[in-house]
Amino acid sequence: MSYYITKSVKGGFDAVVTKVVEKLKEEGFGVLTEIDIAATLKQKLGVEMRPYRILGACNPGFAHKALSVENKIGVMLPCNVIVQEMEDGHIDISAINPRVAMGSVGNPSLQEIGDAVAERLSRVIASI
Repeated sequence: MSYYITKSVKGGFDAVVTKVVEKLKEEGFGVLTEIDIAATLKQKLGVEMRPYRILGACNPGFAHKALSVENKIGVMLPCNVIVQEMEDGHIDISAINPRVAMGSVGNPSLQEIGDAVAERLSRVIASI
């Protein structure tokens, strides 16, 4: 099982980012953080990079459930979703696979939560 869920689409980078944020919202996620990796690397290192954005997505209900059964699970939150422009012009959208992330903890109570979050993130990715 892969550690990420992914899809490649055609379209403008900013338009795809906007659509991802909208689809996350429809599935109950808010975007807590947005990191523009290309801009950060340009500012900090003076290097050019293709458009690459990390969205820190959080579903408060599932986050609360996970924190209730595993108090250190916050190290794996929020669920990161990346949007990156590829060399061929396609835009890749990828999200962490919560089944793998939660399964790595070894707490069986997290598996149901990981499954539910993975289903929602999979629907987000599929709908783009």
